[in-house]
Amino acid sequence: MADAQNEAAKAFGFKPYQAATDEEYMNPEQETHFRDILLAWKHSLMEEVDRTVHHMQDEATNFPDPNDRATQESEFSLELRTRDRERKLIKKIDEALERLDEHDYGYCEACGVEIGVRRLEARPTATLCIDCKTLDEIREKQRG
Repeated sequence: MADAQNEAAKAFGFKPYQAATDEEYMNPEQETHFRDILLAWKHSLMEEVDRTVHHMQDEATNFPDPNDRATQESEFSLELRTRDRERKLIKKIDEALERLDEHDYGYCEACGVEIGVRRLEARPTATLCIDCKTLDEIREKQRG
């Protein structure tokens, strides 16, 4: 888990939150910490979208060779699929920011318990505590 925290810290450019021993969960400082993480992540994804648009405009060439054209179309298709996944992730980030505004962020939507600062740092868009997520994955495997 420490490795996941370190990777998240590098990816989002933040220091892991150090809570005081008697600190209330999801206090204003923690909310600010997670808002900064979510906004930085969203900004990074939006920059990728801009880069993709410019790349596709700059690289769009009508190759006379069908193999070259097919390769380019395949690359563009892969890039667009990746951007579509990122678009869905941006939607999840926006939903997390809404939960922060409503002071519901950090609590499991299934059982209501605290998700935990470290889990949220590893996965800032998490909506389930680790127990509910584990049960959810087990049910998903059983459904096939």
